[in-house]
Amino acid sequence: MEAKSVDEIPVGPGWQYEPKWDGFRCLAFRRGKDIYLQSKSGQPLARYFPDIVVALLQLAAKKLVLDGELVIDVDGRFSFDELQLRLHPAASRVQKLAAGHPATFVVFDLLENDAGKSLLKAPLHERRIALEKFATKNLKSAKAIKLSPATTSLLQAKKWFKKAGGNLDGVIAKRLDLPYAPGERTAMMKVKNIRTADCVVGGFRYASGSKLIGSLLLGLYDDAGLLHHVGFTSAFNTSDKRALTKKFEALRKPPGFTGNAPGGPSRWSTERSGEWEPVDPKVVVEVTYDHFTGDRFRHGTKIVRWRKDKAPKQCTLGMTLFRIQRKIDVHIVVPAVSDSGWKRIYPCHFSSNGFDGLIDHDVPRRPHNFEI
Repeated sequence: MEAKSVDEIPVGPGWQYEPKWDGFRCLAFRRGKDIYLQSKSGQPLARYFPDIVVALLQLAAKKLVLDGELVIDVDGRFSFDELQLRLHPAASRVQKLAAGHPATFVVFDLLENDAGKSLLKAPLHERRIALEKFATKNLKSAKAIKLSPATTSLLQAKKWFKKAGGNLDGVIAKRLDLPYAPGERTAMMKVKNIRTADCVVGGFRYASGSKLIGSLLLGLYDDAGLLHHVGFTSAFNTSDKRALTKKFEALRKPPGFTGNAPGGPSRWSTERSGEWEPVDPKVVVEVTYDHFTGDRFRHGTKIVRWRKDKAPKQCTLGMTLFRIQRKIDVHIVVPAVSDSGWKRIYPCHFSSNGFDGLIDHDVPRRPHNFEI
């Protein structure tokens, strides 16, 4: 999915807003006793989420196609790490994980109803009405399947956005007058918070097949004074790489990281994970990031500035991580023909069978398994 950044949430009566649950996107299909779960990349998910398969089989509806998000609650907060752990080759291990931390399927679209009628060509506002009727009929007693809230009120959307960083990743905005477009970018925006953190450079990697730096390895200290590897930054141009290579080659000195080091056993490890150069941890850099889960940045970060004014030991896992920017990624493709004319829909807050409560978790001081 390609993304384009804009400055603000779309406004007007033609938009529906929803919380952005940062889990695994999932399409759920049922035909009688047959259940199929599919990721957004088309990969099968049912073997990794047997608890959701059972929950879908317990619904009264014998036919359905639902679009939603798989999440796992751990002590009142969603854990992306627990979702990752489910992707295990051993069925016995998956069953044990499912028993320890059951998943929840948060649904936000109905693509085929229990009568087997396709709703793909119906505009979103009609699909939402159908989804709520489906939820009333099928989801009242379903503990593992919940209806995601939705609203046409910009004020409510902004309230959700302020909660981003707890159980929310941001806010989704969708055009009410457009049909569902499988495999295409429909009129949809995702609004996310970008934050900043001060980190210590504990090492670097050379670019593949090059003598220039490809990435800097970032660390944060724990309460015992150990420097743990938490992520990387690699958004450099060629001229910067030359200067950075000269700077950090001069600082090469083991051990670099004294706690968790690059290349240790984890689900992020690759063949190149163990190939890195340790440096004397003297340099502090401020970077932007979107998620911090499992005591590390989930994605690559971007450099904001070098912090010569800050001591490395001040960069700790327990520090407050500040929100600095709101970023909106836009995915828009307008179908050539719309099956229905645009209608003014006044602000309303759609029902969600009690799932709104999961939005109201504030962000704790210590970043750990919560930013999803």
